[in-house]
Amino acid sequence: MQTLHVVQPGQMAYERAVQLQRDLVERLKQDPDAEDGYLVLLEHPPVVTVGRTGSEGHILLGTEELSRRGIAVHETNRGGDVTYHGPGQLVAYPIIRLYQRGKDLHRYLRRLEKATIATLSTYGIEAAPEPPSAFRKADGTEAPMTGAWVGDRKIASIGIAVTHWIAYHGMALNVSTDLRHYDVIHPCGMPEVRMTSMAELLDEAPTVAEVGERFAQALTQELGFKIGLADGR
Repeated sequence: MQTLHVVQPGQMAYERAVQLQRDLVERLKQDPDAEDGYLVLLEHPPVVTVGRTGSEGHILLGTEELSRRGIAVHETNRGGDVTYHGPGQLVAYPIIRLYQRGKDLHRYLRRLEKATIATLSTYGIEAAPEPPSAFRKADGTEAPMTGAWVGDRKIASIGIAVTHWIAYHGMALNVSTDLRHYDVIHPCGMPEVRMTSMAELLDEAPTVAEVGERFAQALTQELGFKIGLADGR
């Protein structure tokens, strides 16, 4: 059975995490016959990221004020719009060969959603891949609903990048995230969207590490891997 090597570097700055992913992508490129993959599980210091289809107009504060609040800003090559990462949020970056899984980006996104929703279900949280009603982006266009939703509140965001049919970037799940930091953006470009977290929904929030373990189990089951450990330094 293929092995998904779990890398757990702890809290890591966003730009360093992007470089780590690129390094792991290169490892897979250098051995195209190998069937293993990687799963990076970490937290970021406070940062707003702008995806390929995003607009800096969806960031509601200037760079100086964000810096004063200790929030960095980075453009990135993942899909999607604007999102926030910070302490208390599980960020999962699977580095997976999609050419061994049908070269189907849509199906891969759905499988990330399923693994996220399955993880939440182990805590008694009933989530769905879309909210009960559609949301629109700030420009009036209908927004894609990728992610995990609890009612009309979003709890997890998903955005990927692909090179040579190797996927990277991934999923961010609010465990005990400070939701006030989402007030500095239109999450995913949608002004009406409100975010939630596991801490907001449960009597006692689990740790990010514990949720990461459960997500790794759910993802390996969804993708047909077994879990292995790797050194992320």
